[in-house]
Amino acid sequence: MKRSFEPFWWSLFGAGGALSALFLPILLLIFFIAIPLDLIRSPSFETVSEILEMWWLKLILTGVISLSMFHWAHRFRFTLEEGLQLHRWDRIIAVICYGTAIITTLLSLIFLY
Repeated sequence: MKRSFEPFWWSLFGAGGALSALFLPILLLIFFIAIPLDLIRSPSFETVSEILEMWWLKLILTGVISLSMFHWAHRFRFTLEEGLQLHRWDRIIAVICYGTAIITTLLSLIFLY
């Protein structure tokens, strides 16, 4: 029987979906509704810099960004393959989608650390 990486990608998909559902709504509410409408005061650059110095927050942000991107990659891959019937380009689509998620994860690590 041929070994498959599908369970690995499905686990990243599930974890990304769960974290996205938990964290992204509150982040969108704060940064795209509450701050622009002056419901809460906009943080200064110094405050944001101090907050981003916390190692545990960097770890959480890296996890949310990374797993959200893997969730997107898996969903987009199967949308292209199943929805648009592009089965013959399965390998190319998988490499592009998951490669984008990996590169985004690496970029978030570089920028945050």
